Amino acid sequence: MQKKIANNFFFLLLFLITVAFFGLIGSFALGVFWAAVLAIVFDPLNKRVLARFPNRPSLASGLTLMGVLLVVIIPLGLVSLALVVEALDVSEKIQTGEWKPQEQIGHIKELIPAERLEKYGLDLNNIQSKITDWAGDSSQIIAQKVLGFGQGILGALVQFTITLYVLFFFFRDGKKLIQQLIYVLPIGDHKERQLIVRFQSVARATVKGSILIALVQGVLGGILFLMLGVEGAVIWGALMIIASLLPVGALLVWGPIAAVLALQGSYTKAIILVVVGAMFIGLIDNLLRPRLVGNDTKMPDWLILLSTLGGLSWFGLSGFVLGPIIAAMFITCWQMMGDEFGEKPAEIASKEN
Repeated sequence: MQKKIANNFFFLLLFLITVAFFGLIGSFALGVFWAAVLAIVFDPLNKRVLARFPNRPSLASGLTLMGVLLVVIIPLGLVSLALVVEALDVSEKIQTGEWKPQEQIGHIKELIPAERLEKYGLDLNNIQSKITDWAGDSSQIIAQKVLGFGQGILGALVQFTITLYVLFFFFRDGKKLIQQLIYVLPIGDHKERQLIVRFQSVARATVKGSILIALVQGVLGGILFLMLGVEGAVIWGALMIIASLLPVGALLVWGPIAAVLALQGSYTKAIILVVVGAMFIGLIDNLLRPRLVGNDTKMPDWLILLSTLGGLSWFGLSGFVLGPIIAAMFITCWQMMGDEFGEKPAEIASKEN
């Protein structure tokens, strides 16, 4: 009896201390998460560097970290800076009246008689007025977001520093940490290894596959917008990168732009955008996503889509990785439950006979 009370007290204490600990580091959880993801993605590089310096793991980890900075962090920082500059430029053009999105309604008036639109309850004058208001409001929102980005840069730098700092130790001590995790978890070494391997495979597939696809589609889209003379080409390209994290997401960006070009009377540009968007940008998604994401995650496309959307709504941009990981762990845990306690089809059939 006394031993049972002691065990219950210990588990209660363990639970409270664990909750307090995660509450303590909760503000930096995303930084640690991305350190773990980057450690998984760049583990092959770290192993190759470690093979060159087998007796100097700290040096190998530092060199790998420098490689991550050069390949990932610095390019992303430059793209973010270009996006901020372009956003400020668009905001200034809208406020000064140099860029007038509401003029597109005038092209619609010329193409479609107002009487035909009124049959469907569409009042172009009202729509044009709302677009004018929206243009003014949106320019202020863009400016406020950019200002907020500048004000929040200290917090971003703290998260960035934590990510790099923790990433160094994940590179150096990753195997020991995994072994320690397997040792302390009480669900059985086989199940723990299975969960860890599942986490690693989904994180690697989601980051490498989704980001590669999104970057290729976004860069191609941005170059295409620049060649066609689309205003705010860098912003649209960046939005396409974000949209491309979802299956068929790039269409959500280039599709409306093609429609606007057609309404402006730029039919050649609209046709070029549709052809390139459907035949090349869309083809990249259809060819690469099943191979780079679907096969490695071992999840159907519809579940990847739902978990990605749910992750984005819960965790923001980091959700495109967190969502599929949670979904994959959910499936894996329930498969373990079935293997442990469920009846096999052969056993069910024998009982029915």
